[in-house]
Amino acid sequence: MSFELALRQAAQETDALLDRLLPLEASPARRIMEAVRYAALGPGKRLRPFLLVEAASLFDVPRQQSLRAGAALECIHCYSLVHDDLPAMDDDDLRRGRPTTHKAFDEATAILAGDALLTFAFEILSAAETHPDATIRVALVSGLAKAAGQAGMVGGQMLDIEAETQANSNLSDIVRIQSLKTGALFRFACEAGAVLGAGDPAPLRRYADSIGLAFQIADDILDVESTPEALGKATQKDKGMGKATFVDLLGLDGARQKARRLVDEAVAALAPYGPKADLLADAARFIVARRK
Repeated sequence: MSFELALRQAAQETDALLDRLLPLEASPARRIMEAVRYAALGPGKRLRPFLLVEAASLFDVPRQQSLRAGAALECIHCYSLVHDDLPAMDDDDLRRGRPTTHKAFDEATAILAGDALLTFAFEILSAAETHPDATIRVALVSGLAKAAGQAGMVGGQMLDIEAETQANSNLSDIVRIQSLKTGALFRFACEAGAVLGAGDPAPLRRYADSIGLAFQIADDILDVESTPEALGKATQKDKGMGKATFVDLLGLDGARQKARRLVDEAVAALAPYGPKADLLADAARFIVARRK
């Protein structure tokens, strides 16, 4: 199967699962479920669930188990986008080519929708359908909590906000921020595949660290070279806030070269898995070649 087809299939399966897990009648307050579904079922690549499913396939994990873990991860990702877009954070009006959740509904509803998605992720992971072994489920819950919390994504977001008032950020500062803000969820996506299959997560962790950083560099390049219409969101926000980016510190050519080196490192980390990891290698290449 080609990478494009595999990514599309994983996205469709993730969307179908989330649609089933998030019915409108699941909450006594219909409006909150409308906002949750708006945030979770909108257009998106579903790259993180794809990575989790493909990592799990290396260990012959049943696909329905990895899809459930991927859906939980996507709930965390979507919640983070809803909260990132709020006026108190990045104050964005556009996400994935349509109004952000607080614009489509209102600010209070968007906050609650993000809260609902955050907590629902752990409801999915803790269910027996995700894995029959409670020890595995606990490991998944613990891993996602760490990746999403103050020692992971949330901590990285805080450092990112603080960077708005620190004009002299250097390369190591940005790498540290992005390894938490962006990289933590990529790391969980790949490690969770090994957790589900009771395998060694170390090679996948190295792969994830490389693609997480490459993803952010590619984002910084697109922020300079693309348009809001093409990206489906505002561009050059970091520049307007005075935050340094990989492009600022490395230049466009230097940033591209760094991203390509990271892709090479990611592909090399997959060597222990042989051809079974070809789609993950293609995903690393896609991350730096994508146009949105």
